[in-house]
Amino acid sequence: MLSKKITKQELLVVTAAREIKNGDVAVLGIGLPILAGAVAKQTHAPDAVLMMESGIIDFEPRVLPANVADATCTRGYGYATDLFSVFTTITYAGYLDKAFLGVAQIDKYGNINTSYLGKPPEAERITAAGGAPEFFAYAKESILTMKGKGFVEKLPYFTSPGYLGGGDERERSGRYTPGSGPRMLITGKGIFKFDPVTREMYLDALFPGINVESVRADVPWDLKMADTLHAFPIPTDEEIDFLRKLSPISAFPVTMGYQLSAAYHNSEREKKATCR
Repeated sequence: MLSKKITKQELLVVTAAREIKNGDVAVLGIGLPILAGAVAKQTHAPDAVLMMESGIIDFEPRVLPANVADATCTRGYGYATDLFSVFTTITYAGYLDKAFLGVAQIDKYGNINTSYLGKPPEAERITAAGGAPEFFAYAKESILTMKGKGFVEKLPYFTSPGYLGGGDERERSGRYTPGSGPRMLITGKGIFKFDPVTREMYLDALFPGINVESVRADVPWDLKMADTLHAFPIPTDEEIDFLRKLSPISAFPVTMGYQLSAAYHNSEREKKATCR
């Protein structure tokens, strides 16, 4: 049971956390995926093995890391390796159960752009690929998160593979782990899944207070719906209490959270400048 009011961010984190099962080996991107992994590990998935692509394996986040190589975010970890080993001895060898990463743009078949906002080389460069192409290619399944209106009919730049052109094209290519691919996309308006036959994205659940028309306005194709739209899961007090301890900003409304985050980072920059 939940006995307190929660914010949109908290509901999104807990929804994502529920997708990590006990015993999963999961690679986490910075931001919401790290928070979700920490909540899962603390609550329902204590035996999940969380890792970052830099080689920090089986860690328990206690603060948000500054980057994928920030070992100060945890009290300890099972072992450390290098980037090459993360890909070869873990990912390529088939041990990675879930890739849990954020995306900038996505098309109807789950193909992803995290490289350019427009056509390169003139377009603005964004976060770039990192390990996403490998993780999305070889993880047994992928959980995606996205902020804003990142749905596009055609990607300006293809960074990571989803279901390619739909249907069985991913499997027929012979390049990827059999049965792999994106399982769901979590946004601030809803949860999207992929049809098991056509592999086209459809709306599976609506965020509280959001209507179908609002979602459709963000999607440039004729978005399909589940026969019955589901509700987001209800967090528990245990999940919310731990999340607020880990990331107090999550408990504030979005605008205030951004302001607090900006103030914190500005303060940190000033401290570093003073120390030089």
